[in-house]
Amino acid sequence: MSWLTLCWIAFWLAFIPYCLCVWNLFLFRAPKVPEGTVPPVSVLMPARNEEARIRPALETIQETEGVEFELIVADDNSTDSTADIVREFAKDDPRIKLVSTPPLAEGWGGKNHACHFLSTQASHEHMVFIDADMIVSPDCFARLSGNLAHNNAALISGIPLQETVTFWERVVIPTIHLMLLGYLPFIGMRHFKSPGFGAAVGQIIGVRKAEYEKIGGHEPIKGTMHDGVSLARLFRRNGIMTDLVNVTDLCATRMYENVAGIWAGFMKNAHEGIATPIALPIWTVLLVGGHILPLVLVIVAFATGRDPAVAIAACLLTYSLRLLLALRYHQSLLGTLLHPLGVGFMLVLSWVALFRRMAGRTVSWRDRAYDTK
Repeated sequence: MSWLTLCWIAFWLAFIPYCLCVWNLFLFRAPKVPEGTVPPVSVLMPARNEEARIRPALETIQETEGVEFELIVADDNSTDSTADIVREFAKDDPRIKLVSTPPLAEGWGGKNHACHFLSTQASHEHMVFIDADMIVSPDCFARLSGNLAHNNAALISGIPLQETVTFWERVVIPTIHLMLLGYLPFIGMRHFKSPGFGAAVGQIIGVRKAEYEKIGGHEPIKGTMHDGVSLARLFRRNGIMTDLVNVTDLCATRMYENVAGIWAGFMKNAHEGIATPIALPIWTVLLVGGHILPLVLVIVAFATGRDPAVAIAACLLTYSLRLLLALRYHQSLLGTLLHPLGVGFMLVLSWVALFRRMAGRTVSWRDRAYDTK
C-alpha cells in the first residue's frame, strides 16, 4: 500500500465520524422546559454499598421542582451503611421510600434484578432509573417526564456530565461521547425502530411504565451486564422507539475514581458493546484508522520527509472532533490532547474482554461474579 493511499484511508476514517458528529449535535438536544403540569414520576434508585456517594444524590433529588415525584431506593444487600443513610432521609421526607431487594435469583444480574423489583414498587406511569451517585438539577425530572409525555419514544436516556479528576478519567471517560455522537446516526435512531439504533446510558434511563411492562421489564435482559445497550434494544425489538437527549446540564456524576475502576466498569460493559468476535475487528479498523493512525502518520511524515499534507488534514479532523466534544460537554483539554491514548486504552480493554469471554472467564462487579458466555 502506498503512502498516499494510507493517508487517504486515515483521512476518510476521520472525516466520516467528524461529519456525523456535527450533524448529531444539531439533533442531540436537551429536553424542553415543560409548560404546565407534567405527569408525576417515580425515581427508582438501585443501591449497593453506596455509603460514600448516596447522600449528595438524595439531597439534590429532594430539591426537585416542577413535578410530583416519589423516590424509591432499593438496598441491594449492602454491607455498609447505605440503608441507614436512606432511612435517615426517609424519616423526614415521605416522598422517599426504602425497600430491600429479594435474594438475587439465578441468572439475574444484580442491577437488572434491583431495577426490575423497583419497577413493581413504582406508583407512577413515568419511571426514571437512576444510579445512586447521580447529582441532579431541580428541573431534571420535570423535563424528563415532560419529554416522555410528548415524545414518541417510550425510553429516553442521555449522557450525564462526567466529572473527571484523575489522569485516566480525563483520558478515557470522554470516549463515551465519541462512540455515541461519532458513530450512531441520530437521524436513523429517530426514524427507524431497528435494534441497531438502540442506545442508552445506564446511569439515567426514563421509561413509560406501560411499554416497559409490555416488554417484560428487565426480565428478558436479566443476565446482561450493560443495561444501557440491552434495554434500549429490547424496546426496539418489540417495535417501541427509544431516544437520546442531552442531559449534560440536568445531572452529573463521577463514574469511576481510578484506573482500576475504569478498567472494571468498561470491561463489564464491553461484553455487550463492541467486544464481540464480529464487531470488534470492524471497530478496531474504524477507531485506529480514524483516531490513532492520523497522528502516527504525521509523526512518520516529519521523521522521514514524506508529504504530510493529507496526514495533517486527517489529524486536524480527529482533534477538531475531540475538541468540539470537549467544549460542548465540559471535558478535559488534557484528555483532548491525549485523545489517541484514550481510544487505544478502550480498544485494548475491549480485546482483553473478548479474549476473556472466549476463554469462559467471569466478570466481577459490585462483589459479584457473572458468567460472560
